[in-house]
Amino acid sequence: MIIKLLRNKNIFFYMAGAGASSLGDVVSGLAFLFLAYELTGSGVHTTGIAISQALPYLLFGLIGGVFADWVNKKSLLILIDLIRVPIIFSLVLIYQFELMNYWYLIVVSFVIQTLGCFFNPSHRAIFPLITKEEERTTANSLLDTITRGVHVLSPLVVVGFIHTIGEIHFFTIDAITYLISAFFIRKIQFEEDSSAPTKRNKTFHILYSIKEFGIWLKSEITLRKLFLMTLIMVFCNTWVWQVGLLLQIVENVPNGKQWYSILLGWYGVAVVITNILVPFFWKELTIKIYLFGSIIWGVGIVVLGVSYQLPLYFLGVFITAVGLPIASLSRVYILQKLLPIDKLGRGFSFNAVLLYFSNVVSLGSFGYFSSFVSTHVLFIVSGALMLLITLVYHVSFLRKVPGVSPYKRLNS
Repeated sequence: MIIKLLRNKNIFFYMAGAGASSLGDVVSGLAFLFLAYELTGSGVHTTGIAISQALPYLLFGLIGGVFADWVNKKSLLILIDLIRVPIIFSLVLIYQFELMNYWYLIVVSFVIQTLGCFFNPSHRAIFPLITKEEERTTANSLLDTITRGVHVLSPLVVVGFIHTIGEIHFFTIDAITYLISAFFIRKIQFEEDSSAPTKRNKTFHILYSIKEFGIWLKSEITLRKLFLMTLIMVFCNTWVWQVGLLLQIVENVPNGKQWYSILLGWYGVAVVITNILVPFFWKELTIKIYLFGSIIWGVGIVVLGVSYQLPLYFLGVFITAVGLPIASLSRVYILQKLLPIDKLGRGFSFNAVLLYFSNVVSLGSFGYFSSFVSTHVLFIVSGALMLLITLVYHVSFLRKVPGVSPYKRLNS
């Protein structure tokens, strides 16, 4: 099925460009952190880089979605890729002339991520336009496999680059991947909504367009509950996974940092395998499958909470790596199915804003609680909340009128 899918030139070009972009994102993300620490020697300043990469999505995420619904998506994507090339490559030139400073690094990081606020929803929005509904589960799994596979293999690439071209040329690699992405996007052929220009003339006001989407969303019970559950699930997961797991491993296992890196690799491999297997089990992803994945995800977090030895850590990470992609792929599939074509950009950007908002709140809240509450307790509480929310969602939402499909698209 995957080979048949890749024979579709549009899908092949889309996957190739996405894979190149993912590699660029990984190496440049590490380069920003490495360079910030090299310039300042400060963990606080290095954290500032991470904040500069998340903040744009909270400020401009919804606006990017509006533009994705207004403009020609293909032209916008190519333009943004080409704009990002000189911006990211300027870091290499300034570094070579020994003029680099921390604040210029912050500005470039912020600008690049701001452009991503406009690129990502448009990129997501063209995917349903080049795929058929019956092949979308396999296509989404393949896309997630490629992007996550890049993250699994990237440490090997990064180590090789560090000992050859040097860390600063991570940005050179990133600039090249933008050009590759633009090249493949240019080759994708699809038809956009012919009525879009008329709609743009009537609604060419950002706040009005966002309000219009909000009003439409009020009548979409499935999407509203899906967004709400995603917000809570990500809130419960972010801190414990990104910070808590490292703290636990370092506290409980000798050579904790090395084992933490190995566990992340183990997680990546398990996620890739799960993505490959999903289309063999389900041709269409539904709310029930989303709930199934969420239950497995929550169980994995609970297992990590009661873990003190390596075998249990490997088990907990594996369970999480099975549940999380099932839930994630189901959410994307449902969004692709329920969002009208003229609202795809705003829908995916709204989803991204929720994720980033939940990440920031989770890191702040759990970071505060971790100063006086055991990491193990935080893991168990988070996992239990994830399971409880899934149960509540199941009871409240799946009690529907017989014969009425929750996936019926409401045209606005």
